[in-house]
Amino acid sequence: MVFDFLKRSSADVPEQKASAAGPVVAYHSAGRVAWSARDTVSLTRTGFAGNPVGFRCVKMIAEATAAVPLVLEGMGQRFERHPVMSLVTRPNLAQGRAEFLEALYAQLLLSGDAYVEAVGEDGLPLELHVLRSDRMRVVPGADGWPVAYEYSVGARKHRFDVRGAARICHIRNFHPQDDHYGFSPLQAAATAIDVHNAASRWSKALLDNAARPSGAIVYKGAEGQGSLTSDQYDRLVGEMEAHHQGARNAGRPMLLEGGLDWKPMGFSPSDMEFQKTKEAAAREVALAFGVPPMLLGIPGDATYANYQEANRAFFRLTVLPMATRVTARMSEWLQGFSGENLTLKPDLDQVPALSAERDAQWQRVQAADFLTVAEKRQLLGLPALSEGADDG
Repeated sequence: MVFDFLKRSSADVPEQKASAAGPVVAYHSAGRVAWSARDTVSLTRTGFAGNPVGFRCVKMIAEATAAVPLVLEGMGQRFERHPVMSLVTRPNLAQGRAEFLEALYAQLLLSGDAYVEAVGEDGLPLELHVLRSDRMRVVPGADGWPVAYEYSVGARKHRFDVRGAARICHIRNFHPQDDHYGFSPLQAAATAIDVHNAASRWSKALLDNAARPSGAIVYKGAEGQGSLTSDQYDRLVGEMEAHHQGARNAGRPMLLEGGLDWKPMGFSPSDMEFQKTKEAAAREVALAFGVPPMLLGIPGDATYANYQEANRAFFRLTVLPMATRVTARMSEWLQGFSGENLTLKPDLDQVPALSAERDAQWQRVQAADFLTVAEKRQLLGLPALSEGADDG
């Protein structure tokens, strides 16, 4: 059989220990460093589905960014109703605006790439769909520029050609070493995520094996012999597994006899400060995503004076830059279908987290008597008044 080499016969295991370390029955080893894989699927599994800090960071950014109000401007006016706004409000039959944008931003955070498919024949798309980044592949041409996108589900593949009004909008983060794919915050936080997950597994192992401290049992017989017989070794291992491992045996004292002695090895959890290490790793994960640790409830962070200041910094430094960049890219893409010079962007006047800054700015502009109404509106990011409107 192909997998016969994986099988191990009991005859291959020696009955007695022949090593020079025979007197020592070790229950602790240093191990080796094992980092998780860095591909999109593995990072999503370990950093999002398997890590509470990564999960919360992605959810916070995606939900907050998707909730930012959007405005559509063009030709010197702001549109209250427009086919583009209707398309963004209801991109497809299965998703509304919030679900669509949340999926779009989450894909960008998890993989560094986000793909939007336009459905329709001519003119403005009838529907927009967010495609999974791990299923999409960029097909480069002879000159290195993408000529197509290939979407794979199992053995089935669909090719989107890049010509004319492209049916795929590719939004990607900056990557210094890749010409076609973006860089995900999960990749920058991968080491910290591994440390955080390892610390969590260590804590879980302590709960499951609370009565088995790290150390070794040393045997020295009455007549100087330094090794156990096979029966004595099997009995010792059986007693350790039955009476000194598992949460139900936590705190149970160990009774040693017949020349056995316990020698502690390694550091205790308090010496290794696993909790501080775990909190430091959590702060590094939050730092990679641009989420103030205070908003995640991570102790030990005193960067911001209060929660409101941290929330304002979160919107200014993380949420709004991402929303501005993504909506600008989608505006440029949709212009190829509609033929209109339109700009879709966040409406800063409707973001609650920036209300204090907005009030202060309005007061400063209102107090500037040397500015005209048109100049004040321009400073505030408002469209110009139509002809004949009262500008007093």
